[in-house]
Amino acid sequence: MIHRVFSDLASFKPIRFHAGLNVLVAEKTRTATDRQTRNGAGKSSLIELIHFALGADCKVGCIFRNEALRGHLFGIELDIAQRSVRVSRSGTSPSTVLVSGLDGTTGRTTRASQSELLTDQGYDLAEWRDILGTELFELPPSDRRTRFAPTFRSLIPYFARRQSTGGLDHPERCDKNQQIGSQQIAVSYLLGLDWDVPRQLQEVREKEKTIRQLRKASREGTLGRIIPSAAELRANLTLAERRVEALKERIASFVVLPEYTEREQEAAELTQRLNALADENTTDRLLIEDLEQAMATEAPPQANDVERLYAQAGVVLPDNVARRFDEVRTFHSSIVQNRRSHLRGEVQAAGQRIAAREREQAELDQRRAQVMELLRAHGALEQLTQLQGELSRAEAEAETLRQAQDTAERVETTAADLKMERATLYRRLQDDYHDEREVIDEAVVCFAELSAALYERPGTLTIDPTDNGPTFRIDIPAHRSTGISRMQVFCFDLMLMELWTRRQRGPGFLIHDSHLFDGVDGRQVGKALRLGAGRAAKLGFQYIVKLNSDELAKAELPPGFDVRPHVLDVELTDASETGGLFGLRFD
Repeated sequence: MIHRVFSDLASFKPIRFHAGLNVLVAEKTRTATDRQTRNGAGKSSLIELIHFALGADCKVGCIFRNEALRGHLFGIELDIAQRSVRVSRSGTSPSTVLVSGLDGTTGRTTRASQSELLTDQGYDLAEWRDILGTELFELPPSDRRTRFAPTFRSLIPYFARRQSTGGLDHPERCDKNQQIGSQQIAVSYLLGLDWDVPRQLQEVREKEKTIRQLRKASREGTLGRIIPSAAELRANLTLAERRVEALKERIASFVVLPEYTEREQEAAELTQRLNALADENTTDRLLIEDLEQAMATEAPPQANDVERLYAQAGVVLPDNVARRFDEVRTFHSSIVQNRRSHLRGEVQAAGQRIAAREREQAELDQRRAQVMELLRAHGALEQLTQLQGELSRAEAEAETLRQAQDTAERVETTAADLKMERATLYRRLQDDYHDEREVIDEAVVCFAELSAALYERPGTLTIDPTDNGPTFRIDIPAHRSTGISRMQVFCFDLMLMELWTRRQRGPGFLIHDSHLFDGVDGRQVGKALRLGAGRAAKLGFQYIVKLNSDELAKAELPPGFDVRPHVLDVELTDASETGGLFGLRFD
């Protein structure tokens, strides 16, 4: 149990607690807002202080890092395994916890019977959590703990829920950001069930998450040109390896010709000369055609045509004129013969030029064939370098595909293995629950008894094994009401408290914030207070309830139950700047 909360802050209001039911009442003025009441009266700050002393994280936003508080010590005095222990911590050095009442030499994480009282010894935060886990929940120290195993900080919130983290919304969840695996592991451990199956299922979820990330990266191209199917990757790899082998063969048979560039230039020049000769031959052939056509049309004028013209006109030409016509005819015939002789010479010269070029073409074409054969059989050093670079790229691509194929095969194989592992764990969970029937029945009966004390019909706690781990379903008649849902949390927490008290382990205290009773009918509030007081007195645990004065006034207390002896003698109010737990206001 918790004996007191304290601080070296001068304005702080220390609170002493007693066994059984403790009701901390804060006077709430009518004009105060919820935020003013919370920061002013300090009800919610009280539970934050208790968590702070019990090793909670002190991140940015933690009230104990506030400028008004960070230089002061805040602590609690509580029983740990029948030994009174004083714990204090400050926002200035949140990683160190000052503890008195523990043995600093004989296994600080051993049972309390071996402990000796000491005065304010500093402990590392992780070490302090180990001590609390071992002494209160029989947990192994962190260096012997398996991954995802329950820890003190994953269990204690079920006994001191915080509204600020959404811890009052669902019985099986103590934090709105708590993952399903953490819920299953913590609740299974607290109920006394096999928690290792939920732990292994969480490992399966982590592996499945990795597979999903790999597949997503593959689809989005993060890993390169990766095909999701291992079979497709295998086909692509086969083609890539074939290309690598072909390039290797080309390089192995490659012969470097030192004068490759010169021979390549010679081949180009030969081709250019052959093209020029062909063009010149074409020109001469066209010339021959023109000359032959000219020779065919070349003829002297006919003198008879002139004589016939004069005869038709009735004119008789004298003999001397006729002789003149004959001379002209002879002259023109001579000219035509000379012209034809010249044209025949031109045709013959063009033919000779064509023949000479054709001989040169034959020689050049033969040389070009020799050069081209030499180029085909050999290569330049630059070409070899290019081939080697291409081979390197092809080998890199093949290696990428090979790694991608290995990854895809591992993903597909792992996915199949995980499916089988889920089925195996599901079967094991079924067998475990069959063997642990008495443990489950104890929790079911306890929850039913507690809920029946609040409502006409008992509620039910159903624990089902599934392939995704255990499910914890809680049902109380009329559970759709906001108030009823909060009473599910109340009964669940009280059930856990009873189970651990019967085992003579656990924190020894249960704390409920006033937010738990928001929207709850006044009759159920009164019954809940009486039920908590009765169970705490009967089993010997401590039940701390924080209420606003108006909430307590609305509570319809059952006949014979007087809450006044349980109300703590401390005055908290939001009516003044100094009325709260810290004796000052801060943002």
